[in-house]
Amino acid sequence: MSVELKASVRDRVGKGAARELRRNGLVPAVIYGDKKAPLAISVSYKDTFRKIHDGGFLSHVIEIDVDGEKHRVIPKDYQLEPVRDFLVHVDFLRIGKNTTLTVEVPVNFINEEKSPGLKKGGVLNIVRHAVEVSCPAESIPENLVVDLAGVEVGDSIHISAVTLPKGVTPTITDRDFTIATIAAPSALRSSEGGASDEEAETGEGEE
Repeated sequence: MSVELKASVRDRVGKGAARELRRNGLVPAVIYGDKKAPLAISVSYKDTFRKIHDGGFLSHVIEIDVDGEKHRVIPKDYQLEPVRDFLVHVDFLRIGKNTTLTVEVPVNFINEEKSPGLKKGGVLNIVRHAVEVSCPAESIPENLVVDLAGVEVGDSIHISAVTLPKGVTPTITDRDFTIATIAAPSALRSSEGGASDEEAETGEGEE
């Protein structure tokens, strides 16, 4: 695995030390977990901020080189200053051998041009842009692919229609939850129509 981030051990903590780090183009962070003591570090502000905005930051296992010592981690959280939107702090979780993680994986829709329902003017109503899954740290999928080929107006696409990689399972196991629906064009919708599939699923649109 190639080194994704370089870091240095922090000798000082606190607000004053954090401000000094940011003035020097660094951001405070901590590595914790795997039954080891937390390690206070500083990482490049520019490199870390870019990785966050590239997408998928919280679902990628990376390697951090801390003064020559390698740590396999997954980002668990980061804080942004609410007004100016600059990066304040990052939390990294150590990845041990045979670690299983719970992560959110984005959903990718393909073959929209092959959907009869969309060709007729139907609207793709995405209920879940991401799905929370449990999976081995070594095999976190980049995305879950939903094939829209052959999907008609009124159809619902459930998690059972998605081919999941080996070892990857949804954290919701008590129902075949909805990923998306193909809604009728507004001109064809009946004001007396029943509840949509996503509304029928308790809380689906609000999760």
